[in-house]
Amino acid sequence: MKKLSAFLLVIVTAVLLVGCAYPEDEKRAKLVPDADQLAAVQRAVDEYREATGGLVPIKNSELDTDIYIKYLIDFEKLMPKYLAQIPGNAYEKGGIFQYIIWDPENEAKVKLVDLNAAERIREINIQKLSTQYLPIKGATSDNVYQINFEELGYKKDVTVKSPYSGTELPIFMTGDGEMHVDYSIDLGQLLKEDKPNVKPGDDIRQLLVDKYPVVPAYSIPYTVDEKGEPIYFMDAYNSDAKKAREKAREKAIQESKSKTK
Repeated sequence: MKKLSAFLLVIVTAVLLVGCAYPEDEKRAKLVPDADQLAAVQRAVDEYREATGGLVPIKNSELDTDIYIKYLIDFEKLMPKYLAQIPGNAYEKGGIFQYIIWDPENEAKVKLVDLNAAERIREINIQKLSTQYLPIKGATSDNVYQINFEELGYKKDVTVKSPYSGTELPIFMTGDGEMHVDYSIDLGQLLKEDKPNVKPGDDIRQLLVDKYPVVPAYSIPYTVDEKGEPIYFMDAYNSDAKKAREKAREKAIQESKSKTK
């Protein structure tokens, strides 16, 4: 009888331990890219495109939306005909990733946006409400500024964990007041290890897009200098910013005209 009681105690304890482990496993699953889930969504997108004559299942977005977060997948258009359920690591299910379509007019590859960066930037913007502006330490490059996090009330600089290397990446500000994640460390490592064929004027963020499932969202363009090392590509950024302002101005004019009709 004692042996039976001891055996049952072991079984009950094991069941309880396994039950406790499941929530932790589920929590971890929401924090990492999953190849099977990516493949399932890619199949669903491909089938949707084939059935609709090339359309992509995306949500509406503004014309000037950052290219890395512009084409968000609309899971409602895929379920249940093409996809059984939303991936567990998707934002819609409490995960930290948004599923996007990269290059929708051609390959339409399913990629991920790590929302840790968006969350850190959101937190800084909330903290900024007390000062009404972002205090800076100084310029690190033309139109690129270090944020003075101490003046914002932080004990240390706010960083974002890289979805590529796990390194803590800095957050900086450009002259237009926008905040960005600095991917220089990851790009430098990739250039050193893979030795890709790139030249000054190329936006080398594409290297990260090609190699990893996660795109470098909330970033500015990067290129290489004559030594082949990564540098900020501010000419491209300023050009994109100018186009965005022009689009916003055109939209405001059109909305104004429609209201007066």
